[in-house]
Amino acid sequence: MTVSTKVRRELKEEAERLGIKVSEVLRRALEEEVRRRKLEELRKKLDELDDVLEKIDINRIVEAIREDREAR
Repeated sequence: MTVSTKVRRELKEEAERLGIKVSEVLRRALEEEVRRRKLEELRKKLDELDDVLEKIDINRIVEAIREDREAR
């Protein structure tokens, strides 16, 4: 897939003069931004799960497991 963007002519010329491969820089920047946003989404989901997990009574779960094992 090809994606294009517009930059000032002076910026492109300066990047070329400095030997910067614009496509590589843009690709890395986009990959990093996608990675950052995915992590942000995961953090939000974890925060939501944290609220749910706080409501779980661990003692009740332990008791249910013990009862299940004893019933076998």
